[in-house]
Amino acid sequence: MDILIYGLVNSTALALMALGFALVYGISRIPNFAHGALYVINGFIVWSLLRGAGLNYFVSILLAMVMTGIIGALMYQFILIRVRGMAISEIIASYAIGLAILEGLRWWGFKGMSNTLPVFWEGSIMIGEVPIDMHRILVVVIGVAVVGFLWVFTHFTRIGLALRGMAQDERAALMLGIDSDLMALVAMAFGAMLAGLAAVLLLPLGNIVVEKGYNVLIQAIAVCIVGGLGSWMGAVLASFLIGFAQILTTVYIGSHFQMVVALLAIILTLILRPSGLFGRQKELEERV
Repeated sequence: MDILIYGLVNSTALALMALGFALVYGISRIPNFAHGALYVINGFIVWSLLRGAGLNYFVSILLAMVMTGIIGALMYQFILIRVRGMAISEIIASYAIGLAILEGLRWWGFKGMSNTLPVFWEGSIMIGEVPIDMHRILVVVIGVAVVGFLWVFTHFTRIGLALRGMAQDERAALMLGIDSDLMALVAMAFGAMLAGLAAVLLLPLGNIVVEKGYNVLIQAIAVCIVGGLGSWMGAVLASFLIGFAQILTTVYIGSHFQMVVALLAIILTLILRPSGLFGRQKELEERV
């Protein structure tokens, strides 16, 4: 029962980490290697507004998510738009931005283990003789709600349908009058806000440290590669596969091997099925 409960929590956390990365790549085909940095900087902004400015917690969260979305949009408008379509340059540019953000925070003195965010709901309950705190239950509930919202948004709203059109066939979308750069800008802002949402949900379970940015980036890449780059639902399914594998590894081997599971998932997927579970990239034998 504890594997089932904490596997579900961990899988939901991985899905929250990866959705923003999957959304940006699926629409703009830009691998946003600054995703982990956006995650951390959102937590830093919330902490600063809460501790420094003395704002209400939920007001701080809303303002931080809006600011993180603006940062994502500015990244695309002034830097990534100039290298879009050049795969290596996209990776280098986005990773350089993320590195500058994370190491800038470290240089600014934002380090150590003293920076934390309060949980949304104090206390814990017993489920089948397994104790679990209320905040982790909220993570699962909100995570399911976010996935449901994304599905409704991309199927029943004008902007969502335009984003889906871009993800499915960019050339056809351009012929129908959809602005490719505008949709990529919206995707970057929305993806950054999803990274921020993941941060405010998951950072209260630990500390706000620079290293979280690198860990979140690796986890998001692992989920998206296993699920298939460009497939949002594939990322959700992959998060459950990797999430439960990590919990099983923690129970039977040790918690410090969790990141090894993510790296092994990347390597095995690239060897056995390079396009991932639901990816649409060509397999090796099709390219030869």
